Amino acid sequence: MDNQERIIDPAEEALSRISGGRILDVATGNGGFISLLTENLLDYIEIVGIDTNERTLETARRAYPLENICFRQMDAIKMDFNDSSFDIVCIANSLHHMADLNGVLAEMLRVCKPGGHIIVNEMFCDDQRATQLTHVYLHHWWAAIDTVQGITHYKTFTRKQILKLWGKINIHNIAQCELKDLEADPKDPELVRQLDKIIDRYIQRVQNFSSGSKLRKRGLQLRKRVHQVGFHAATTLFLIGKK
Repeated sequence: MDNQERIIDPAEEALSRISGGRILDVATGNGGFISLLTENLLDYIEIVGIDTNERTLETARRAYPLENICFRQMDAIKMDFNDSSFDIVCIANSLHHMADLNGVLAEMLRVCKPGGHIIVNEMFCDDQRATQLTHVYLHHWWAAIDTVQGITHYKTFTRKQILKLWGKINIHNIAQCELKDLEADPKDPELVRQLDKIIDRYIQRVQNFSSGSKLRKRGLQLRKRVHQVGFHAATTLFLIGKK
């Protein structure tokens, strides 16, 4: 459940002052973050999304069948781009998926032009409301299951940890805000049905693992929480810096 929250006026305002030029979306997944860029930047020339998962890239290609938006299978730790290739380099809700996070951030800086922009949008695990903690707990459970299956996926960072990582990048900070949407019904029946299906899929994935029973129990507890407490997407930290 990595849907972008829609009450994002501060982010929209910051983006609306930027001409995108050539954009790289790192760990693009199904391309969900691209909509935020295309809808709010002053303009852009081209968007390239990269990810290691070809299945999600195919979903992204179907979602954006445009000549100036393309997707490539590529590892973010070793990008096949020349230095200073992009005007904007961004990553959304994927820092906690990186085995070598410092290396990825260094690559992002390498391919960003001098004077270009680095954008990070990352959910954090602390200072969340009860309904948002449902998202955090689910996400950490998903990460545990992915880890069992050999997929790199860590628990999400705290807000302070994200800012510490951001502070290590040699860029000028331009904008910082928190994005959240608490307006939707946290117990919307359709949302609950979708989450039930996702929980079922993850439980199925661990049936044959030694830790499967413990993870299954945890999933059933989270299902109960979804029904009793409800679900809102966790607040994300939106950051824009200039190289």
